[in-house]
Amino acid sequence: MKRTELVENIFRKGSFLCVGLDPDPARMPASLGADANPAAAILAFNKAIIDATAPYCVAYKPNTAFYECHGAEGWQALADTVAYIRKNYPDQFVIADAKRGDIGNTAARYARTFFDTMDCHAVTLAPYMGEDSVRPFLDHADRWSIVLALTSNPSAGNFETIADAEGMPLYQRVVRLSRHWGSPVNTMYVVGATRPESLVELRKLVPRHFFLVPGVGAQGGNLEQVVENGMIDECGLLVNSSRGIIHASSGDDFAEAAAAAAREMAERMAGYLAAIER
Repeated sequence: MKRTELVENIFRKGSFLCVGLDPDPARMPASLGADANPAAAILAFNKAIIDATAPYCVAYKPNTAFYECHGAEGWQALADTVAYIRKNYPDQFVIADAKRGDIGNTAARYARTFFDTMDCHAVTLAPYMGEDSVRPFLDHADRWSIVLALTSNPSAGNFETIADAEGMPLYQRVVRLSRHWGSPVNTMYVVGATRPESLVELRKLVPRHFFLVPGVGAQGGNLEQVVENGMIDECGLLVNSSRGIIHASSGDDFAEAAAAAAREMAERMAGYLAAIER
């Protein structure tokens, strides 16, 4: 998907919501039969969530760990989930949240896995090994590399915020270097909603790149602060919510509850987008 298409979808739908598809069988209704066949339950659950939330979001982000832990059947459920989105909701931006971070032929094959075989638009990447771990993904036209910058987990400060001899935190150094590997049409950055003040400094480094922002909802991130510090004239934000939407209810009304949660967030987002002069 081209950047222009993503931006058009955001303003057409009045939303920059990304729904994280991180299904937990333990939080699904018994009627889906997750105890007997978790992979089948995951696929049925995902289809219902997607159908219910598609009017209110512009992206889906399945976290591969929630599928890989169920073996080959779980991996197939992931592939079938992506295929379902691509076939039925082709305007949705699909992110494989895989956080891959290897080099050379290995990285190239990861890129083929998610871009060619699975047909995702984007994949999250850990840049610890440098440009070699990102370059193979950038070689795919109209696909996106989403580079981890400043994450929302409590121990992110173990490494990400440590300053170098020039006083620059590691996450800023990562962005400062990697912004030249690709461009705003094929590279995004992960910036946690729990650290909204850091968006100000990052916007100075990458004024046109999109940010994928997890942490709104169950992790306590504030949408208003994210918008205030990170939004640009083309929005430049994909704000992710996972558990707060897909597991808004553990009962048979899970899809309806997910739709209501997604609708509430999208309505707030529409107000912010309406204020942008384009």
